[in-house]
Amino acid sequence: MALTKAHIIESIHNQLGLPKKNCAEIFESLLDIMKNSLADGDDVLISGFGKFCIKDKKERRGRNPATGSDMMLDQRRVVTFRCSSVLRSRINGD
Repeated sequence: MALTKAHIIESIHNQLGLPKKNCAEIFESLLDIMKNSLADGDDVLISGFGKFCIKDKKERRGRNPATGSDMMLDQRRVVTFRCSSVLRSRINGD
């Protein structure tokens, strides 16, 4: 099962005892800050969790899987995530 915004807001509510409306506003504000930073080309580093980075992808040749025809994919920017060594260790049970 995937962790959703609703689950995160519920967890914040349970741990801090704040009203759900305030928890939702705090969480949405956090996401907005992260989105704006990434849109500006800045990395988002959360110590003990990981780093969200913007990576520029060049124009490249691709293929339409439905028709099999060749096509050019435009250059674009993508968000990548690298987890911290702390998180990696926790995931692997070290």
